[in-house]
Amino acid sequence: MTPDDIAGFYAERGDLNLDDYIELDFTFECAGDPREAAAHLCSEQSTAQWRRVGVDEDFRPRFAAKVLSLEAMPRPSGFSIAVECAATGPVHAVRVTIAHPHGNFGPKLPNLLSAVCGEGVFFSPGIPLIRLEDIRFPDGYLAAFQGPQFGVQGLRDRLQAFERPIFFGVIKPNIGLPAAPFAELGYQSWKGGLDIAKDDEMLADVDWCPLSERAAALGEARLRAERETGVPKIYLANITDEVDRLVPLHDLAVANGANALLVNAMPVGLSAVRMLRKHATVPLIAHFPFIAAFSRLAAYGIHSRVFTRLQRLAGFDVVIMPGFGPRMMTPEHEVLDCVRACLEPMGPIKPCLPVPGGSDSAATLEGVYRKVGSTDFGFVPGRGVFGHPMGPAAGAASIRQAWDAIASGIAVADHAKTHPELAAALQAFGAKK
Repeated sequence: MTPDDIAGFYAERGDLNLDDYIELDFTFECAGDPREAAAHLCSEQSTAQWRRVGVDEDFRPRFAAKVLSLEAMPRPSGFSIAVECAATGPVHAVRVTIAHPHGNFGPKLPNLLSAVCGEGVFFSPGIPLIRLEDIRFPDGYLAAFQGPQFGVQGLRDRLQAFERPIFFGVIKPNIGLPAAPFAELGYQSWKGGLDIAKDDEMLADVDWCPLSERAAALGEARLRAERETGVPKIYLANITDEVDRLVPLHDLAVANGANALLVNAMPVGLSAVRMLRKHATVPLIAHFPFIAAFSRLAAYGIHSRVFTRLQRLAGFDVVIMPGFGPRMMTPEHEVLDCVRACLEPMGPIKPCLPVPGGSDSAATLEGVYRKVGSTDFGFVPGRGVFGHPMGPAAGAASIRQAWDAIASGIAVADHAKTHPELAAALQAFGAKK
């Protein structure tokens, strides 16, 4: 690129109508001139060849992504990760904010992803290592999306659960059981105090645990638990499947007794979720398979909060995400970035409930609460309820007892002295995280 070519991919914020642009924060490592590398990044994800040979024209004013800010630091030691076939030259670590005209692709998730996470980004000249750190949308773009149907407040209203976390539990074993014993586990957990008993994200519509039978049995058990406890409950059925089965499985599961649905967002695709949201009559809950493959490395890929924002945009009411602690291998600041991406203002799009999860139990509830800093989160043990030594009812009770202590300002360990379910949970799970 010539200096004039490069300049065409830079702009001052005040010179653009920002309602026409989404904003993208990237970090990258490049060989050569960082300013030219950022111009290539803008070109490759938007205009590419911005004029025809022999024709006096320039597509950049209307169609080009533009650098709004750039910071570069030399890396004398070279790239932080060895990359075969990488360009040669002085290496810099760069942070850049880019304005990308959303008119190039419109309010269409596959086209958005193709532009900002596609070939133009990850094969940009001179940039072997790059990570999309964040994405922000103007209100006009957001207005084309439905977003969550129920959101945080709608879910609380359905459960009559206010001023506290929402308590989930993953029914174990994760691969399922015949319907009757599986439903009994859910029933026991609801009796003990869970709000939501859920399928594991790996439990499909399989012959040893068919969705129709499972939903019917759990639906009946849920109604029984509601009658006996006097409070609403939710059975969260996993309908992850081929895209053309999502709507039929929604109808099957809901008709048979499920009153919320789990979908593995990235395996089925965000556009499929958006389609399902238009049809859904119950809350939709996202799970995170495949996201770590994009987000694990700090120097490469896509920050998980980008996926959190996109899942909220596609219409999920709840986003389950990798949580705190070594089991999930996600830095605490990244978990909190995702929590904020669920709850912070997003134009007309409702907040969705963040559920940071992974090896949780009554022993970890206070730590999660203190880190999140509010009650607007879901808490999702698996073995912490269904592997409790006194059974699922006691496991669920231990979670509620831990919360009662936290809400009352009592040390959880002290509360356990008069609550055997909590004491057993601390003994079984307290030293493991």
